[in-house]
Amino acid sequence: MRMWRRWAMALVATCGAVPVSAESILFVGNSFTFGANSPVMRYRPDAVRDLNKEGIGGVPALFKTFAEQARLDWTVSLETSPGKDLIYHYEQKRSEIDRRWDVVILQNYSTLDAQKPGDPVRHLEGVGLISDLLRRANPRVRIELVTTWSRADLTYRTPSPWHGKPITAMADDLAAVNAYTLRRRPELAGAIPVGQAWNRAWRDRVADPNPYDGIAFGQIDLWTWDQYHASAAGYYLEALVVFGKVTGFDVRRLGENERAGRDLGLEPRTVGRLQAIAQAELTNLRP
Repeated sequence: MRMWRRWAMALVATCGAVPVSAESILFVGNSFTFGANSPVMRYRPDAVRDLNKEGIGGVPALFKTFAEQARLDWTVSLETSPGKDLIYHYEQKRSEIDRRWDVVILQNYSTLDAQKPGDPVRHLEGVGLISDLLRRANPRVRIELVTTWSRADLTYRTPSPWHGKPITAMADDLAAVNAYTLRRRPELAGAIPVGQAWNRAWRDRVADPNPYDGIAFGQIDLWTWDQYHASAAGYYLEALVVFGKVTGFDVRRLGENERAGRDLGLEPRTVGRLQAIAQAELTNLRP
């Protein structure tokens, strides 16, 4: 059975089209993973294993909820800390993450480097350190990098490398860095295009790209009140993209009455539109 799971997961990493289950998945990240400033943060903490014992559910709990509905058997764990990058997790949380995992999701700091926004050097170092650590425990571990979203605060208000640029630019830059990282570290399985799914939601007029001038009627706000972190809808879209990328499951099959969306108070029509956005972005990744 173990050999079958490994073979099936390798097939998904190659073509992304076959739904499979795995024994274990670990999420490593910060507030963008644990759902800060939204009800996602405390969503179903009993469904996952928080290695820091902080009672967090977050995006991992959304993943677990999707898995239950899709009848996929995943053991979901998380190790998260606010405002931290991957080097912090390697240096300070190594004992929690240095175990044998089937799949690991790595989400780095939103600007790559807190002191030098946009500089990829620390990102590359952190990914390499954790990748080497994980592969010593399991040489066949599947490691995916999350490409996060553009921040409205850094685009419209706060000085940054992205100030004054199109709202899609930050996510595109982060995607380019992850693509470069994958070329440098071929042992990594791939990148999860969360930021590109947000960009698609703006292009398709599902979400409003500028929260500072009001939210257009019929559209949603993917950010929360700080225009930095995600809203419940933004984290929901993140979780859909992660789940679809890792499992190969067509997230549209979850349907408008999907449990997590209902629990978070999202309008069924919004749930269906976000599922369609996520699946469209994931389909673009496949041959």
